Amino acid sequence: MKIAITGATGLVGQRLVERLYPAHELLVLTRSEAKAQGIFPASVYPKLKIVAYTPTESGPWQDCISGCDAVVNLAGAPIAEQRWTPSYKQEIRHSRQGGTEKIVEAIAKANQKPQVLINPSAVGYYGTSETAIYTETSPPGNDFLADVCQTWETAALEAQNHGTRTVILRFGIVLAKEGGALAKMILAFNTFVGGPLGTGKQWVSWIHRDDLVSLIEMALTQADWQGTYNGTAPNPVTMETLAQTLGSVMKRPAWLPVPGFVLELLLSDGAKVVLEGQKVLPKRTEETGFQFKFPDLKAALVDLLAH
Repeated sequence: MKIAITGATGLVGQRLVERLYPAHELLVLTRSEAKAQGIFPASVYPKLKIVAYTPTESGPWQDCISGCDAVVNLAGAPIAEQRWTPSYKQEIRHSRQGGTEKIVEAIAKANQKPQVLINPSAVGYYGTSETAIYTETSPPGNDFLADVCQTWETAALEAQNHGTRTVILRFGIVLAKEGGALAKMILAFNTFVGGPLGTGKQWVSWIHRDDLVSLIEMALTQADWQGTYNGTAPNPVTMETLAQTLGSVMKRPAWLPVPGFVLELLLSDGAKVVLEGQKVLPKRTEETGFQFKFPDLKAALVDLLAH
């Protein structure tokens, strides 16, 4: 297949490129050619094509979508790495909704349209709760992230009007030691100051990065996949369980909770991502026959830390 990928330099995108290359012809759309070339050097990826683009603007880059069999649109501003000022909240929204709108615009313009668009969303779609259980058919929440996810998904589903099969994967917390929430927790545990974030009672709907990449791979080729699927492991855990399991695997104590107000001081509203959670089950995902390699947290962490 000929596949265009945005967000390829990110945590999930890098692993996806590693998995798909060289069996497929890959186009990496990036805001920084230098960064992409550093991550995907020509000596290792001689057949990979790097295309410069501005995600939220129309431009010549859109021409490269014509003739692609698939588009995987992973681009978006980080959610839980800085304070949610009014301007940054706008960037979170615009980078997702606006960037997806421009991808769909490129699909609409294409003479040879992609067969499939794979677009992420997030479990933030459901809002937060310590008691509710969410599946793909659950209604959306009513907070900022839920609203962002709704407009993001609506923008992606427009691709269906141009004959392109559209698959939306609602990502949970992606576990990888190279980045994201787990990398920060590993750092704390390595210095013997690890523990749960906040009360520890909030649910963490997680997924091993390799399982998420496998899910994307299946979505690329399964012609009957359409609409929304949860990209989460079938066994969510509380933050307290996550911390205790990580401490056990790393042979470190999980004795020092990080109070919620500390994260709120650092991240303001952005702290909601880790202080409030949701218990999400991948009901429709499992109904497709997809097999999680890492359905349980301990096995996932043992694998990640072993490598």
